[in-house]
Amino acid sequence: MSSSPRLPKLIAFDLDYTLWDMWIDTHVTGPLRHAKNGTKVIDRHGTEVVFYDDVGGILRGLRREGVLVAACSRTHAAHLAKQALSLIRIPPSHADDPAVQEQPAIELFDNLEIYPGSKIPHFRALHEKTGVPYEEMLFFDDESRNREVERLGVRFHLTPDGVSNAVFEAGVMSWNARRAVASAE
Repeated sequence: MSSSPRLPKLIAFDLDYTLWDMWIDTHVTGPLRHAKNGTKVIDRHGTEVVFYDDVGGILRGLRREGVLVAACSRTHAAHLAKQALSLIRIPPSHADDPAVQEQPAIELFDNLEIYPGSKIPHFRALHEKTGVPYEEMLFFDDESRNREVERLGVRFHLTPDGVSNAVFEAGVMSWNARRAVASAE
C-alpha cells in the first residue's frame, strides 16, 4: 500500500456484509465468545462471526500507512458489533514488523460510529472528531442507499460481495480518479 496510488486520510467501513458476512443484529445472539481455537468468534448458538479473508490485512496495512480507520454501521445491535470487533483477533501479516503481535480488531479502528440511522450523521461526527475534510474520506459499504454520503463530499465505494483486496484497491483507485478530476477543474 505504500506505493501509488495515494490513500485518503480516513477510510471508513460499514460492518454488515462489508467486513463480515451477516447482519449482526439479526444473525447473532449474544453473548459472543472465542471459539476453542481462539481465532474465531461464535455466538450463543455457534454462529461464527469472522471477517472476510482480506480484511485483517487491509486493516493492518492502513495502520502501517497512518490512515485513520473508522467503522460506520447503522445496526441496532451496537453492543454486539463492538463486542465482535473486540473479540475478533487479527494476526500479524508478513509486511508487519516482527514485534507486531496478534491483536483485537477493535484496536485497528480509530473511530466507531455504530448506531441506527442515516450514514450522514456518522460522517458528520467523524469530520467533527478528526478534522479530516470529507473529500479526504473513502467509505466502503454494501448498501447503495448509503451513497448519500457523497452529498458531503465523501467518496462512496459499493461492496456488494464484501471487502476484498481487489475491491479495496478499486475503491482507492476510484477515490484517486475523483481527486484528479477535482484538481483539473
